[in-house]
This record gives sequence, structure tokens and C-alpha cells, in this order.
Amino acid sequence: MRWTLQPKADVNKVQHIQEALGVSTFVATLLVQRGIETFEEARDFFRPQLSHLHNPYLMKDMEKAVNRVEQAIANGENILVYGDYDVDGTTAVSLMSSYLLSIYPNVATYIPDRYNEGYGVSYLGIDFAYDNDISLIIALDCGIKAVEKVAYANERGIDFVICDHHRPGDTVPNAVAVLDPKQEDCNYPYDELCGCGVGFKLIQALAANRNQTIDDLIPYLDLVATAIAADIVPITGENRVLCYYGLKVINSFPRVGIKALIGELKKKELTVTDVVFIIAPRINAAGRMEHGQHAVNLLTETDAAQAAFFAKDIEEYNANRRSLDEQITQEALAQIIELEEENHSTTVVYNESWHKGVIGIVASRLTETYFRPTLVFTKSGEKLAASARSVPGFDVYNALEACADCIEQFGGHKYAAGLTLLPEKYEAFKAKFEAVVKATIDAKLVTPEIKIDAVLPLEAVTAKFYRILKQFAPFGPMNMTPVFMTEQVTDTGWGKPVGETGDHLRLVLDAPLPNERKSLTAIGFGLGDKYSLITNKRPFSLAYTIDENEWQGAVSLQLRVKDLK
Repeated sequence: MRWTLQPKADVNKVQHIQEALGVSTFVATLLVQRGIETFEEARDFFRPQLSHLHNPYLMKDMEKAVNRVEQAIANGENILVYGDYDVDGTTAVSLMSSYLLSIYPNVATYIPDRYNEGYGVSYLGIDFAYDNDISLIIALDCGIKAVEKVAYANERGIDFVICDHHRPGDTVPNAVAVLDPKQEDCNYPYDELCGCGVGFKLIQALAANRNQTIDDLIPYLDLVATAIAADIVPITGENRVLCYYGLKVINSFPRVGIKALIGELKKKELTVTDVVFIIAPRINAAGRMEHGQHAVNLLTETDAAQAAFFAKDIEEYNANRRSLDEQITQEALAQIIELEEENHSTTVVYNESWHKGVIGIVASRLTETYFRPTLVFTKSGEKLAASARSVPGFDVYNALEACADCIEQFGGHKYAAGLTLLPEKYEAFKAKFEAVVKATIDAKLVTPEIKIDAVLPLEAVTAKFYRILKQFAPFGPMNMTPVFMTEQVTDTGWGKPVGETGDHLRLVLDAPLPNERKSLTAIGFGLGDKYSLITNKRPFSLAYTIDENEWQGAVSLQLRVKDLK
């Protein structure tokens, strides 16, 4: 592991915010590192308000979008809410359709089949709209590159309103309105919204047009928070406000579909991490294993008994997904070893029988194992389809763009993308992708990194400090859980490997506080093999986060060790 200490924060800025807030140097440093330098910025950070959300009409084409939806309602037109089959897409469709149905009855939903139609707007979806006398499609989390598809729809008398957050291509579709803050000529103040977030801005504008307030839209924020967490967008600006309030909804009065998914969880309060690892995989499993429409049915259901029935099916899809994920990961790892490509700059593997629904998860697993840009291919009709994942700091989208002559179609983000190509182009693509990455990747990026926010003495780990740290939540990209480093630490002698096979390491650290405590416990998952480093009172360095441990009703601070040396 590569330990990287954050650059030192400006001393004058730290001192200013420390005095303004009356906090410790450590808290002030963490705030300045996050770009928070004034009392007002700190107030907004610690106390997010829905009033901080931007006016939706600042987004390019918002007025056109609202006018077209209102025209459809006034004329009694049929509206189709269309979205991708992943969490961002299905939550966005659930959000938009449930809002529209609260004001207008003629609304249907459509999620493309991952296997028959593939990603994004499809000709089959447009034909479905035509056959059902639908004259307006609202596309969510997709559509920004659907130039030919939108032209096809226009020929058939079907208008499009696009709500997307992916990077536009050279040409933008000829839709009635294109809402995408990543367009160069869009001056919206925040461009890191997810697809569901862009959809929320549209219903915010529609609501304002109908004299509704932001408070009327709070019940929809559980969907927005789920999408923000699952799509791994920065937890800054508007995303942080939406996620903050969305988590409140999830923890207090979630829609019956999310409540059915959460089930009998013993946790008092769900965090972004819980959404990522508990709620999101189950919603995703519908589109991976069966059909994304199952997720929409669950998320829009209002009857608790029916929602429980849908959730049971989705739980089964998720169990099947996990089984396939493990199997394919093992096969892919074996293929890498067999091909003797351990020293490559990239991982590219292919098996025509691998399930298309789980290759993205497998790509993530392989990236965790070999820590390099990774593509996992499978057969999809007459073509090959792949999911791409990258390592922090390397833009895999740009790398794919450099290989465009070998690719039929691609799209996505800096760290995750998808593509299709012809089978005969596979070897040429694989060689070119390896060459592009090798020539452009910084060598240090292929070693896993721990970013350390600050050096901290163990005496600073107090209940008060932790209470303030908790207010930095919700955590996520650009606002990660603070990681600290302490040097010259010693174990009391009570530290030991734990777990059935000793895979984990429990530490009992010398960390006295006057009249309060003599030691501090720590747990390092997967660090059991480092036990020899802590014996005989030998000093060592720790990289860790701070959390709480609850045992038999008693709550105490503990360190979650990421690495030690």
C-alpha cells in the first residue's frame, strides 16, 4: 500500500476557520482540505439546507423541457418515462413516473432489456412508444449520445426530453430539450449530478411551475440519495444536500419498496455505505439477472404486501447474481494467470459464456486484485460487450476514446464505462488498449493508495472529536471518511489475530487520556498476517479511520485500521 499524506493546508486559513468556529486544529485542517474556509461555508457544510439547491431553470433547456411536459399534460398525450437498467436509471424512472402520476394519469414506464436492447435508448423502445400512441419520451440517465435514435423517433412523431449526466459526444441529439449539465454551453452551477439528480431538477422545475415547494418533493429524495450513492458521484454541492436529506427519508419514512428491501436490518441508521452495499446491489440485480422493470415495480409500489412480494423476488435475483459473480471472478483470475499477463498495464479477459449482467462487478473485483485498468468481455448477439473499470487517477474513458477505431460503441465515465466491438477487432483492441494505457498511466497509480488526511496523536481521538467528525457525513467521493496516521504506536500486549483463521488483527493500543482511558482498541480486517509487526512493544505506524464499536449495549471508540507498517 502507498501512503500519501494530503498536502499541508494553508496555516492562515486553518487558523482563521479554527478561530471562527472554536474547533481544534485537526478539525479546522480537515475543513480547509475540503475547500471550506469561512464561517458561512462551514455552516452550510455542517447544516445542509434544501434552500441551498440551485434554481433548476439555470440548466440549459429547462424551460423547454417544462413547457413540453406541460403541453403533453394539457393535450392529454401519453408520456413514456424511459431509463437505463442500473440503479441510477431505475431510480430516475421511479422518481419521474411517480411524480408525473401524482398530477397526470397517462404515464407509462420503460426499461430496456439489457440483453435484447443493450444500454440506452433503443429502437425497440421507440417502436413500443409508437405502437402505444405515445408522443413524448422522457429519457433518464441515457440519451445524450442517441443522435440516430432520436432522429428515428422524430420521424415517427415522437418528441424527446433527455435528462442525462454522461459526457456528450460531438453532436447532441435533436431533442425538444436536452438537460445535461456536462454540456459545454450549459452554465448550470453544478455539473456532478447523477441521472436521477437531473431528473429531480426537472420535477423541481415542474413543481415550481405548479406552485409546489421543495418540501413537497422531500418524499422523492430516498430515490435520489440511493442513485447518488450507487453511481459514485461526488458528495459535494447539491449532491451532498440531496444525499443528506435523502438519507433522512430512508431512515425515517422510506417508500414501501425501499422499506421492503431493507427488511429487518438491525442497524439504527443507514449510511451511504449501507446504501451502496445493501440497497443498490439488490436494485441492480433486477436488471442484471431478469429485467430492470422489476426494480421500477418495487420502487413505485405503494402497497406494503405487494412490495414485500417484489422484494422477495429481487432478493432471489441478488443471491443468483452473487453466485455467478464469484464463479466468473474465479474463471477470470485463472485466465489471467494462464495468459501470463500479470505484468501487463491492463487486464482484458473474455469468455463468450460469461453472464453479461455481472461482468461489471467482475471487472471491479479484478481491479481490486491487480489494481490496473480492466475490461471484462462477453458475447452479446453478434458482437462482444465489455465493462471497463479503472484505478483512481486514471481516466479509462479517455483511453477507450484513443481506441475508438476498434470500437463499435462506448460510453460512460472516468472510472467506469461500457463498450461493444466486433469479434474480429478483439485482439487489435486488446493490444491497442494495453499500448495506450502503458504509454499514459502514471506508474504509481498501479499501487493501491491510502490517502491520509492528517497526522494525529492518539490523545486527540476523543468522543468530542468523533462527534464532530460524524457531522462531516454523508461521506463519499470528494468528501471521504477522514483517514489519519499515527506514528510510534505500541500495542499493550493484548493484540492478537482474530477470526476463524486469524485473518484479522485486533490491537489494544497504549493511548492514555488523563482520568479517562489507558488504551484504545483497533481492528484491522485482513491484516492478521501483520501480527509479527506489533509484538514485543515494537513501535509501528497506523493508517486508520475512527468509528464506534457496540458490544453488549456498551458503545466505545475504536480505530478501523487500513494498514500498518
